[in-house]
Amino acid sequence: MKAIVLCLVICASALCAADEIKIGVVGAFSGDLASYGIPTRKACEIIAKKVNDAGGIKGRKIRLITEDDSCKPEIAANVASKIAGEKVIAVIGHICSGATKSAVGIYRSSGIICISPSATTPDLTGGRYPNFFRTIAPDNAQAMLVTSFTRNLKNCFRIAVLHDKGDYGKGFAEYVKRYFAEQDRGHVVLFEGVTPGAVDYTAIINKVVNLKADALVFGGYHPEASKIVAQMRKRGVTIPFISDDGVKYDTFIKVAGTYAEGVYASGPRDTTKNPLAVQAFAEHKKTYGDEAGAFYLNAYAAMTALVNAIDKAKTISYDGVSAALRGEYVDTPLGKISFDKQGDAIGVGFSMYQVVKGAYVELK
Repeated sequence: MKAIVLCLVICASALCAADEIKIGVVGAFSGDLASYGIPTRKACEIIAKKVNDAGGIKGRKIRLITEDDSCKPEIAANVASKIAGEKVIAVIGHICSGATKSAVGIYRSSGIICISPSATTPDLTGGRYPNFFRTIAPDNAQAMLVTSFTRNLKNCFRIAVLHDKGDYGKGFAEYVKRYFAEQDRGHVVLFEGVTPGAVDYTAIINKVVNLKADALVFGGYHPEASKIVAQMRKRGVTIPFISDDGVKYDTFIKVAGTYAEGVYASGPRDTTKNPLAVQAFAEHKKTYGDEAGAFYLNAYAAMTALVNAIDKAKTISYDGVSAALRGEYVDTPLGKISFDKQGDAIGVGFSMYQVVKGAYVELK
């Protein structure tokens, strides 16, 4: 009897073939930001099927538990509690920083690892949430790049900085404002939040014009950015529009149309020529019949890193998988990555892009 009990205890944390490995996948699968969340779900589905078709991880099949948080913090907290009740060992997601911040503490209390492909708010890492990892660089790195890029644009000395008042957009904008204050060229003449979902942004555009701003930096997502830039251009305001990875996505171009031309945005480095990225895109095309969307490669890398960590750790325990995420490098579509002690991915970063002839082009 003691031997049977001991075996059951060992199998509860070790990789015994009997049970499934439950992994949560959470993000915006509906609403205005669904185009950011659905690619993550599809990446996880593709990898889970590949692993399962090959016999699983040490004989254990992966079972995905998917939940939609619509990128809303209040929904994310409820979803996190529900996911925790499913006894998942880890979650791939959430997508938006605000939703992630609402959920990650619940996961921490439940001993659940959380790996986001896109939540960039800096204070998600740094020790407060030791269970949190991400496969994208944080906003402070992104904001530093945007600030430096804007400073070096010709005749850009007076900068207007706008944001959507959310954790992600406002956080990014605050870093931009701070970094401009620390630089010796250019200064912020306007720092203000806009109302998400508004139809008319004429009032804030008037402020930008009246303050004679040479460039506008926006922190937030594509719905607001597309309206602001379109209304600016219709009015004849031609100053550079510079934004973040919440705007560096084809949906922004589709919504803004011709007014998107010339817009600058930061985004994950282009690794689309990486053989593993080529393979990942081909798998998406074969499985779903269309092209992959935003953060697909980041999600693919997150799921790849998690599967590798479980395999290397030979356990599904929180401590074992966490240690393997930090101690093991793995080849992904983003390159060979691991995670530092804070949970930030080693080997990833941002580039600047510009819309040229209806498509984002990486600037060298």
